[in-house]
Amino acid sequence: MPQLLPISAIIPTRNRSIPLLRMLQSFSQQSVQPLEIIVVDGSTHDDTQQVCQASIPGLATPIAYYRATEIGAATQRNQAMQYTTQDTIWFLDDDIILEPDCLWRLWKALQSDWSLGGVNAMITNQRYLPPGWISRTLFHFLHGHSEKSYAGKCIGPALNLLPEDRVDLPDVVPVEWLNTTCVLYRRQALPQPLFSSLFTGYSLMEDVTLSLIVGKQWKLANVRTARIFHDSQPGEHKSHPGVVAKMDLVNRHYVMTCILDRRQFSDYVKLAVLQWFGIAASLVSVKGWLYLPTVLRGKVSAVREIISSKYGTPGDKS
Repeated sequence: MPQLLPISAIIPTRNRSIPLLRMLQSFSQQSVQPLEIIVVDGSTHDDTQQVCQASIPGLATPIAYYRATEIGAATQRNQAMQYTTQDTIWFLDDDIILEPDCLWRLWKALQSDWSLGGVNAMITNQRYLPPGWISRTLFHFLHGHSEKSYAGKCIGPALNLLPEDRVDLPDVVPVEWLNTTCVLYRRQALPQPLFSSLFTGYSLMEDVTLSLIVGKQWKLANVRTARIFHDSQPGEHKSHPGVVAKMDLVNRHYVMTCILDRRQFSDYVKLAVLQWFGIAASLVSVKGWLYLPTVLRGKVSAVREIISSKYGTPGDKS
């Protein structure tokens, strides 16, 4: 029987019983497991509940199943936090596959340095690649100066870049932000509530926001040897390009101004350049051209919302 560590694992899910089962099966192969798993389910059917209540060979951790009171990755994680009992919180997406000893390596890294507030796993199929000259020019403009590597950084108007995976790097690499795909946090480092009411549905950039808040007082790191595969699944929350385009601008503006406190005219110029760069990059495909009118409408709607809204501080429910 695997050793149970004093960790509360949180998994928000919706209509993904098969990916969730695959994830839990990889979970069961871990050399150590958390003391509890909390699943908050926004599904429209009972398949996920049946998965959580079934016996999974090798899984020693009990699963506490709850129905979501509000749909959305961030809001479901907020709900799950109410049921946690441990001092270390493990956030997980429902569509990942854990490689052997992933949790043990995360745990060992977090325990090795008490100034670390959170550590995340390396996503083997989503990693930083050295930028070409166009991207490097953009990064230099957004960041204000050149870096040998931008891996793991959050530059300019909240452009977050993935961590780097190289054999010459140490096992634990300092970073400026963490994703919530597979991340271990100390409870004492986390804000309450976790996420602002701004983050609904797909909750784009909620992980950046959370980690930047934690990073103001704690160190953050990527554990390169704790590895996962992200079998990213389609979903209703990703299917409308106009909604995603609007969310990208509104949420990035929120992070830029309210979390990073970047409010100068030059910051807004950088935000505009980043948005136009993203639109231009999408036009390399036919789909990008087909979606262009919808994306532009989403951006215009976002600008209107930014102009007319007054955001509160992180976690503000107004």
